[in-house]
Amino acid sequence: MPSEGATLILSFYAIGEIFINMTKNNAITELINDFSYFDGWEDRYAYLIELGDKLPDFPEKYMTEEYFVPGCVSKVWMVPSFDGDRFHFIASSNGDITKGMIYILYLAYNEQNRADIADINIEGIFDDLGLSKNITPQRRNGFYAMVQKIKSFAA
Repeated sequence: MPSEGATLILSFYAIGEIFINMTKNNAITELINDFSYFDGWEDRYAYLIELGDKLPDFPEKYMTEEYFVPGCVSKVWMVPSFDGDRFHFIASSNGDITKGMIYILYLAYNEQNRADIADINIEGIFDDLGLSKNITPQRRNGFYAMVQKIKSFAA
């Protein structure tokens, strides 16, 4: 049986996990709400481009074949890391809309536990944002190529 201190630490860890997941869910819900305010797809694309500007800086030294994500129309590079079991990544693209799509993935996957990555309903998020019906098949394929890359990192 764990000591009282260990139980307390485990309890704080569980509360932290719940908080991180709630924060992630709130960020995704807020993003879906933001997208719903726009009347047309021209405005949504402009917003998607703005989202891409929020990505963390991506060091040029990682723009190499090692970090390249094949299957995207634009060039995409993604660098994974783990802090214990928590997944992190930085990514960038030479395409502005693609950067916005990376931001969506960043909200959904960054800071998640490795075990939780497979359970994220990214298809549902993609649909709720209206992206599945309003982007080209090539961009959709690129989006899911990035998702597969993330899932392979976390496996």
